[in-house]
Amino acid sequence: MDKKTRSDESTEITTVNIGSNPAYLNRELSLLAFNRRVLAQAEQQNIPLLERLRYLCIVSNNLDEFFEVRIASLLANSYADSGIGLSRISSAGDIVDPPALTEALKLTSTECHDIVARQYAILNKDVLPQLSANGVHLLRQKDRNPAQRAWVKSYFEQEIRPLLTPIGLDPAHPFPQVLNKSLNFIVEMAGKDAFGRDTTIAIIKAPRVLPRVIRLPDALSPNGISFCLLSSIIHAHINDLFSGRQILSYYQFRVTRNSDLWVDEEEVKNLRQALKSELQSRQFGVAVRLEVAQNCPAHLSELLLKQFSIAPNRLYAVNGPVNLVRLSEMIDQISLPGLRFPPFTPGLPAYLLSDDIFTLLKQKDILLHHPFQSFQPVIDFIRSAANDPQVVAIRQTIYRAGMNSDLIESLIMAAQFGKEVTVVVELMARFDEEANINWADRLERAGAHVVYGVVGLKTHAKLALVIRREPVKQASAAKDSSASELCFYAHLGTGNYHPNTTKLYTDFGLLTANQKLAIEVNEVFIHLTSLTKPKKMDYLWLAPFALQKELIRAIRNEADIARQGRPARIVAKMNALLDESVIKALYAASADGVKIELIIRGACALRPGVPGLSENISVRSIIGRFLEHTRIYYFRNNLQHDVYLASADWMNRNLFRRVEVAFPVLDKALKRRVINEGLTPYLKDNTNAWELSSDGNWQKCTPGRRRAAFSVQEHLMSLLGASSEAN
Repeated sequence: MDKKTRSDESTEITTVNIGSNPAYLNRELSLLAFNRRVLAQAEQQNIPLLERLRYLCIVSNNLDEFFEVRIASLLANSYADSGIGLSRISSAGDIVDPPALTEALKLTSTECHDIVARQYAILNKDVLPQLSANGVHLLRQKDRNPAQRAWVKSYFEQEIRPLLTPIGLDPAHPFPQVLNKSLNFIVEMAGKDAFGRDTTIAIIKAPRVLPRVIRLPDALSPNGISFCLLSSIIHAHINDLFSGRQILSYYQFRVTRNSDLWVDEEEVKNLRQALKSELQSRQFGVAVRLEVAQNCPAHLSELLLKQFSIAPNRLYAVNGPVNLVRLSEMIDQISLPGLRFPPFTPGLPAYLLSDDIFTLLKQKDILLHHPFQSFQPVIDFIRSAANDPQVVAIRQTIYRAGMNSDLIESLIMAAQFGKEVTVVVELMARFDEEANINWADRLERAGAHVVYGVVGLKTHAKLALVIRREPVKQASAAKDSSASELCFYAHLGTGNYHPNTTKLYTDFGLLTANQKLAIEVNEVFIHLTSLTKPKKMDYLWLAPFALQKELIRAIRNEADIARQGRPARIVAKMNALLDESVIKALYAASADGVKIELIIRGACALRPGVPGLSENISVRSIIGRFLEHTRIYYFRNNLQHDVYLASADWMNRNLFRRVEVAFPVLDKALKRRVINEGLTPYLKDNTNAWELSSDGNWQKCTPGRRRAAFSVQEHLMSLLGASSEAN
């Protein structure tokens, strides 16, 4: 399916068409509203202090990606549409954005600045003072006693100064390349340099090999644990780097750049080699944001803005470190009781310990709800397949797997054992490209077949397949008693095969020996490797061919039922809802009387509760200890209770520019589990839930007078965790 055909079939809500259409909410503002909800977690006094700090770090990381991807995309599209270069200069000599982009950025700029200001206010006025009161000190130079200052100076001389390269700017020393999101300092000096010249500006780049948070020895911290930021240490000793010069001022700064990789997939013959080259240039993409210390004077900020061709509305003067994400290094070094969430051990159903996985799957399907239940059975599924002499082939998709993965190590081992191992590695998984390239190299060296999916489409489906040669169950005496057949076992999931995210993200995974379903999984792999058109499937909804069509068909079916005067209901849970065609179908179903309940973690362009348009639609979001990542589609369908789990959100990119799979839960008991664990309690949550109103604002839910507080994540931890009897 070519790009023109895809764009004709469906459109994704963008800033441009939202701004003039009251039926839709602004995509960028909706993303920022999600970060507002995360930021609200950092304000909750009942959440442990280090976890509140972690929420601040998460917001910073999200904003980084927002600028690297969304703002960068808006800028790139606007520049392309305007037919101009990557920057415009006004008559006054200032950097300005193209007129087509001004309104779009205006919508987001105020909100971003407000979020950042609130973020640092929470950090400086609430979280850090409370941490200090609890024995965790982040020391500035003025806070350090003489012994601590002496240790810091020694640390600077031995560990930091040898790695710094101060660069005084002159014609022979031009402004250095500044890496994406790196820590840097601009220094203003008086007097003449060693050669008698009036050089006044210098730049210091902090090497990435240096830790950003340094823990002081416990002997120097009698009142708890003390840390210093690398930026604070460099600030305190900048004079030592410029002997003979008068230092007037010095300020930290940070530049965020466009981080989307671009590869001409129609011209490239080897995508992996092309990506390796492109990754090297990611650090120097077009600059889209400048962060400086709050006290940085205007003339230095303006110098930096012009240097990086950034418009003034994308300048952020912050009251603290320019990269709050790095404070997560401090969180990871502290284990004081009461400052973190209580430890949680995922549950492991007892029956999974009683027999081998293939014997169990012949008896029944296995549904796992992560992170409340362990991901280990999925790892064991692949490991068992690698070691099982009856297994002849293993096939798997890899979107995000991390730098260390027992699961991929098992695939490598299986290939070394001579099994047919096929791995579809998505090289364009944003910010995981390098890890995926490394895994692809290792898998190929082990003898696995490695392919990179379909050119122009990301392979986002979460699938694993094991093919096993087994004796025929009821071979007649007249037949050869050694007769055998190929049996298929599959894992289908809503989340990645990543060892860290399986502990932090909510997801469902289904292990099944249902031959009809597993054979369709095999058809998906044949499609991905051969590039042939997939066969018509009875169970799987496959994007980009059928997923959106099947979704709209199911929505319209509920509308037909409602028009006949019978109860009709849709409940769906996902990360984002932006596809215009799907939203229109939901609006139409609402008008026909279908009750629609949506649980959307992040961006939502649908406007609920509008009379005559969406009065039967409600939207809520859950923000808690774990990141909500599960995709569930439920259709009442005249009490058939159709339940699908999926890798796809309802976004144009998922429905038409990715290979995605939605799969049915066929076992009635497991179907009830998905509803009872993944939907119903999420609609009851009155502690971590937010509800979207028709004006686009989100309201935090609170327990009513006669209702007890209910947190869905705490409920599932109790129900499914290692200490529960349910396992």
